[in-house]
Amino acid sequence: MNWQLETTVSDEQVKFYKENGYLTYGRIFTKPELDELRDYVDDMIENLPDGRRPEQMDVPHFAHPYLFKYLTHPRVLKVIERFIGPDIVLWSSHFISKRENDGMEVPWHQDGVYWGESLDPMHVITMWLAVDESKVENGCMRVISGSHKLRDRRYESVDRKNMLFGSEVVEDDLDTSKAVNLELEVGECHFHDAWTIHNSSPNVSEKRRCGYTMRYMPADVRYPGAEWRRAHYIYLLQGKDRTNGFNTYTPVPEF
Repeated sequence: MNWQLETTVSDEQVKFYKENGYLTYGRIFTKPELDELRDYVDDMIENLPDGRRPEQMDVPHFAHPYLFKYLTHPRVLKVIERFIGPDIVLWSSHFISKRENDGMEVPWHQDGVYWGESLDPMHVITMWLAVDESKVENGCMRVISGSHKLRDRRYESVDRKNMLFGSEVVEDDLDTSKAVNLELEVGECHFHDAWTIHNSSPNVSEKRRCGYTMRYMPADVRYPGAEWRRAHYIYLLQGKDRTNGFNTYTPVPEF
C-alpha cells in the first residue's frame, strides 16, 4: 500500500468545499499513527457497557484524553486552518463504528439541525477519518452536493429498525440526484459542513466500517454552555478567542 501523506490544501480544494459543502482528502496521519488509533478504538469497543452500540460513542475525548493526540495534531490543525482560519476550537468528536452484518443506518440529516441553537453562528467543519475502509458495500457516508446552502429543510419522525437517529429530511426536500458516495481507503478522510445533508446505509457486509468524526469551529462562534441540553466542553486549540470572552474553554488535557 502506498501510504502518502497530504498536508496542504489548495485554493481549488477550498473553493470546492465552499461551493459543494464537502471535500474528499487523502491521509493526514502516518500508518503507525492510524494503526495505533485503531488499536485504541478496538479496545474501547471491546469494553463498551452491555447494550451499548459501537455507533453511539459520542464525545469519547471527554473520557479518553489520549484522543487529543489526534484531535490536536499539528498536521490536522494545518489543514483545518485553511477552511476556518487560524483561531480553532474543538467542538466535538464521535466514533461511529458499524459492525459487520448489522451496522446501523444513518438517515438523511444536517448536523446543524441536531445541534439546534447551541452555536451562534452554526459554523462547524467535520473531518471524517476512515479508521477502516469505508465503501458503498459497508455503509460509507453520502452527501447531497450543495445542500449546505439550504437552511429550511423539513424533517419527519422515522421509526425504522436499526436506525441511529429518529428523524430525517422529508423526501420532497431531498435532491438525491446530487448524492455523492464518499468512499475512503483506510486512513483517508473527508470534510463536510454542518449544514450539508448526509446519510449512510446500514452495514450488511462482512467488513466493519469505523470512522472518527473530528469537529472544529472558528473561535468567533459563541457557545452558551449551560444553556444547552447537556454538559459539553469546548477547547481552544490554536489562536485567540474571538467572542470577547463569551466562551468558556476547557484546558486541553495531557495525553
